[in-house]
Amino acid sequence: MDGLEKRFYGVGKLVNTHGLRGEVRIIPSTDFPDQRFRKGNELLLFHPTLAEPLKLKIATRRPHKGFEILSFHGYTNINDIEKYKGGELKIPEESLMELEEDEFYIHQLIGCEVVTDEGEELGKIVDVMQPGANDVWVIKGKRGEILLPYIDDCIKQVDVANKRVVCHLMEGLL
Repeated sequence: MDGLEKRFYGVGKLVNTHGLRGEVRIIPSTDFPDQRFRKGNELLLFHPTLAEPLKLKIATRRPHKGFEILSFHGYTNINDIEKYKGGELKIPEESLMELEEDEFYIHQLIGCEVVTDEGEELGKIVDVMQPGANDVWVIKGKRGEILLPYIDDCIKQVDVANKRVVCHLMEGLL
């Protein structure tokens, strides 16, 4: 399944049931919940109990206290869906939305080489944290771990096609 999963991208985690009628509580991991969780859309459920991903079609959706409350066609009872708690909802790569210029998916950033505007190689992006006001890119290299804020003063050029990022090391970042 590892080769299969690499072509799919997470949009949410099924964390619990909601009521008795087959609704589930989803923690979204997408910037596009209104599009991803639209009634009629299909999502793939990846769960340890499933040999293959399970295709689910959204029957209903409503946002609720930071969660998405969804129900799926054919799953009208808590007993039908409860066994999938902890599962990941994903979409195939071809379903990724087109982004604006200077917007990137996290998976496109992971592995990018980061160099300073003075030519120093800092390492590769290994993670992207989203603590609030702006994303923070985690770079690992010869200086150890460096945290770079994704702000205009710091990130000068991003070329995901060539896996290269140019940054300006602002005072206090190291």
